[in-house]
Order: sequence, then structure tokens, then C-alpha cells
Amino acid sequence: MGSDNNKFDPRLHAKRLGRELAMQFMFQQDLIGEEDFTLRWQRFLNQAVEEHGLKENRFSRKGIEYAEFVVNGIRDHHEQIDAAISEKADKWDFERMANVDRNVMRVAAFEMLFVAEVPPVVSINEAVEIARDYSGAKAGNFINGVLNGIKDSLDRPARKAVKEL
Repeated sequence: MGSDNNKFDPRLHAKRLGRELAMQFMFQQDLIGEEDFTLRWQRFLNQAVEEHGLKENRFSRKGIEYAEFVVNGIRDHHEQIDAAISEKADKWDFERMANVDRNVMRVAAFEMLFVAEVPPVVSINEAVEIARDYSGAKAGNFINGVLNGIKDSLDRPARKAVKEL
């Protein structure tokens, strides 16, 4: 894909790598549960570096930093994030949602609710693309609908970054 042999396309922004890593880690957390968070995160990163062929470069470093920021943000605000998703996922039981879909939405919802410099439409577009890669086209449609509901409930511009939330 790139001259640095990353399996992730280097034309993608490092935040995309971070979003994918965060989703994968949260997926794993849902399956295994939380023990020693720091140890589990380090094991996950070691595995991800090997599986995805991440090199020691700026792209990988920035992606991993963003993933850690997102994972910690989701942990800190999980109740509010899960409630926002549940509220907009009309007639869907949160716990019965596909694990991939739920965690893709958690990443995007965290950004929309707590990351001012990421416009909500960017979070939604990234989530739909990640869902298509990891879950399927129908999942992308479901995720798009739920996240658009969250976007519409926000008191901020959908297409612009803001200074603070």
C-alpha cells in the first residue's frame, strides 16, 4: 500500500488508524472484560502492531496516540455515550447490537460528543466506512441512521470543527 509497508493505507489520516484501533480494542474489551487496563492495552497494541504491520513512523505513532485518546475517552464517558446510542437506536436493544457495530458507534459518538475539533459529519463518514470494512454494507446504513440522530441532537455545527464543547 505504501512505501513504508504499513497494511493501513498511508493516504488515510492517522486518526482513521486510531479510530480502527480504538474500535478493535473496545470490541475486545466487550468480549473479554476489563482486567488490568494498562496491561490489556499494551498487549493489544503489541498484537495490533504485528497484525497490521505498523512501522515505527509518524503515521503509526499518531494513530496509536489517537486510539489511546479515544479509548480513554470512551472509558471516561461510557454511560453518556451508550445512552446517546441507545436513545437513537430506536427499537434496538443496545446489548443485542453486533459488537463491531456498537463499538464503531461508540468511537463516533465519543468524537461527536467530546472532540470539538472533529466535525460530526466526519465522525459519521468515518464510522460508516469502518463499518463497511469490518461489518458490512447493511451495518453502515444502520450506523449512519443512529449517528445522524445523535448529530441532529447536538448543539454545534455538523460540518465544522469548534474550539470547545
